[in-house]
Amino acid sequence: MSTKSDSSKGKLIKNFSEFSQLSDYSFLNYLKADPKSTKDGNDHKPRSVYSGHFVPVVPTAIPEPEYISHSKNLFKELGLSSDLTNDKNFCRFFSGDISVADYPMSPFGWATGYALSIYGTEYTQQCPFGTGNGYGDGRAISVFEGLFNGIRMEMQLKGGGPTPYCRGADGRAVLRSSIREFLAQEFMDALGIPTSRSLTLFVSKSEIVKRPWYSKGSKYFEPDTITDNQAAITTRVAPSFIRVGQLELFARRVRNNAHDDALNELKMIVQHLMDRNYKDEIESEISLESKVVKLASLYRSRLISLVANWMRVGYCQGNFNSDNCAVGGYTLDYGPFGFCELFDPRFQPWTGGGEHFSFFNQPSAAEINFKTFCSSLTPLLSESKQDKEKLDQIEKDFSELMNMELKKMWAKKLGLEHYNETLINEFFNLMFISKADYTILFRKLSEMPYNLDSLKDSFYLPINNDLNNRWEAWLKNWQLTLKKEANINEKSESMKSLNPVYTWREWMIVSAYEEAEKGNYNKIKELQAVFSNPYREQPSEVDQKYNRLKPRQYFNYGGVSHYSCSS
Repeated sequence: MSTKSDSSKGKLIKNFSEFSQLSDYSFLNYLKADPKSTKDGNDHKPRSVYSGHFVPVVPTAIPEPEYISHSKNLFKELGLSSDLTNDKNFCRFFSGDISVADYPMSPFGWATGYALSIYGTEYTQQCPFGTGNGYGDGRAISVFEGLFNGIRMEMQLKGGGPTPYCRGADGRAVLRSSIREFLAQEFMDALGIPTSRSLTLFVSKSEIVKRPWYSKGSKYFEPDTITDNQAAITTRVAPSFIRVGQLELFARRVRNNAHDDALNELKMIVQHLMDRNYKDEIESEISLESKVVKLASLYRSRLISLVANWMRVGYCQGNFNSDNCAVGGYTLDYGPFGFCELFDPRFQPWTGGGEHFSFFNQPSAAEINFKTFCSSLTPLLSESKQDKEKLDQIEKDFSELMNMELKKMWAKKLGLEHYNETLINEFFNLMFISKADYTILFRKLSEMPYNLDSLKDSFYLPINNDLNNRWEAWLKNWQLTLKKEANINEKSESMKSLNPVYTWREWMIVSAYEEAEKGNYNKIKELQAVFSNPYREQPSEVDQKYNRLKPRQYFNYGGVSHYSCSS
């Protein structure tokens, strides 16, 4: 997701009063609140939510908030002046104190429920009541929805305190995870990959929360200590935060005859999804059934493209459940994510993720989430056998279309016009057994090297004679193929536009949040600058620092090479 609107069309918003006038709450105005919710949003204890699309919740402000950073790029795209970060009420609002909300802003935020499926298996045990009616936004509270240069965006506090879905937790996010999400969203956007975005980042100077984490230098797989962490709030921005799991929740209620209005609530959330994320692509005058079929086809295209782009840049979602899968077709929920450094198809940074959510298994995980999505739409087609058959076919074609997109992506990453199975399979084998760095190797190939000497800085171990000969043979075949197809210089530029110079390296991020814990935010701003132009070579002092192999000491290092949910 990227707004990419032209902020020059209107004057920049410079104060909170002007900001408030942008508000337009379609989610609150067109969908239903839980009938048992409070009208004032004082609803912070875990409870079952049986119906409705949202629960009004007033966030819990972090005490003594301190501004850390904001996304200058997103501010510009939204038509916001960076002067807003000096506006007292703006800062209070986005650190959780929405008592400053000006009319026509809502005096409360909202949290939503959703269902959970892990690799296609429905779960309810994560819900404290064992029913699934207590699972949802436990520490994410949407606080604003408005029109920015004609583009509708929703703003959500991550770490804004407990909601009815908090499952007994404190509803807080720690500084570490907030920095990770804040940086990652803007980095993904700079990579050209649809994503939620980062608005602001605040930390509390006085609130401390305890979390399990890794002691310094830990080699343990799971956290081995309890640490004190500063509470923080980052605001993420997206056209909507509707997930596959949300539709799934309403479809389950229809299936289980949970209440009389269950089918209507499913219709309402699906229609709202189309209005929010597919308005320009689905004709308003066609029947609901035709809209649903069109929606499935459009979402399939977006999801396939998204996952292929994840693979292109080495991104691994880590926890690609149905509740972490945005139906707008962009990346959402930067919890246990990571970027592949040492190439391994089974790369998985999250200790709870398993191989089914590993790097090369993401297309399969996406397909299963898409099946859940289609299944959730099925109740809306119960009276139309023809439309149901169309939906079934859209679902069945996912795998074939995903494979086609992946083949096209791998070919382009290597500068090829057509997918060459023999050449590409040998490349994967060589990358794996040579212990190659995913990002560095592809970028060096973008320079069109003729021999292995140009690639040797890409490998974590020395190359033996046998591997050297295999690489030389592969390079020769690759070069011959390229020369048959087009101009080599054009190929090089094309590859450089797809293969970034800089990637997310967790061991670099660690130093940023460790420094931030001491009150030094310079490393965060430095990383923002590096991540804003990932395809462009930067000055040598920057390049030497950020374009290099992972140091040996960080392999099998708890909190760096692997981590539990970073909370």
